[in-house]
Amino acid sequence: MWDRPDILNRFANVLLALTALLLAYGSVWWIVRLPMFALREVHITGEAHHVTRDQVQAIVNNELKGTFFTLNLPQLRRAFEKLPWVREVNLRRRWPARLEVSVSEHVPLARWGNQALVNTHGEVFQAAFDGKLPTFAGPAGTAKEIAIQYEFFRRNLSTLGTPVLVQLTPRRAWQVRLEGGPTLELGREDIEGRLGRYIQVHERTVVALKRRIDYVDLRYANGFAVRIAELKEEHSGRVHDAAGAKRRAKGI
Repeated sequence: MWDRPDILNRFANVLLALTALLLAYGSVWWIVRLPMFALREVHITGEAHHVTRDQVQAIVNNELKGTFFTLNLPQLRRAFEKLPWVREVNLRRRWPARLEVSVSEHVPLARWGNQALVNTHGEVFQAAFDGKLPTFAGPAGTAKEIAIQYEFFRRNLSTLGTPVLVQLTPRRAWQVRLEGGPTLELGREDIEGRLGRYIQVHERTVVALKRRIDYVDLRYANGFAVRIAELKEEHSGRVHDAAGAKRRAKGI
C-alpha cells in the first residue's frame, strides 16, 4: 500500500473530506445555538375560550428551550396537548425569531356519564365544565356513534322536546330521555322507523291523553305502550295504604 501513491492520495482525500465535514458540522452546530437566533416572540392564534394565557405562558417558560433552529417542536406540541381543553396544536417557526402557536379547543357536546365530556367530533376528553349539556352513556368506544345518533334524535324530536340523555346499552339497544318528557325505549332494530311512526301519531295519541307520560316503549311492531306517571303514583299510594292497613289490622 505504501508504495502505491494513487491509493495514498485517495486515502488522503477521504480524510480531508471527512475533516471538512466535521468542521462544517461543528460550525453549524455552534452557529444555530448562538443567542442571536433565540426565539423572542410567541404568537397565539385560534379562538380560545378555556385555555388561559397563564397556562400558555407557563408552558412557554418551562418548555421553550433552544433557538429558532434547535427548538423541539414535537415535545412542545405534546406539552400544549396536555392542557385539558386543547384538542389540537399547530406550531410554526417564523423567521427570524417568532413562534406561532395555533390552538384548537374541544367544543363540548355532551357529558360522558359522570366522568368526562364528549366533543363535537365524538371524542371523549377530561375537563371541568359547569354548563348545561345532555348526557351520553354507553360501552367504552361508542361515544362517536352516540354523538352521530344524538344529532338524529335532536333533529327529529325537535317538536317534542330536547334529548337530555342518550343511552346505548351493551346489547346495542337505544334509549332517549326528553327534557321534561318521557323516556323513549327504542330497542335495537329499526330505530328510525319506530321513532318516525311515534312522531307521526304523537299529537293524536299521547297528547290526547292529557296525562303526564314518563315512559314510552316503541319496541312493538304495530304500536307502542306508555306509562302514565299519575297512575304509577296512585298505584304506589294504594300499595302503601294497603300495607299500612295490614299492619294496623295486626296491631303493629
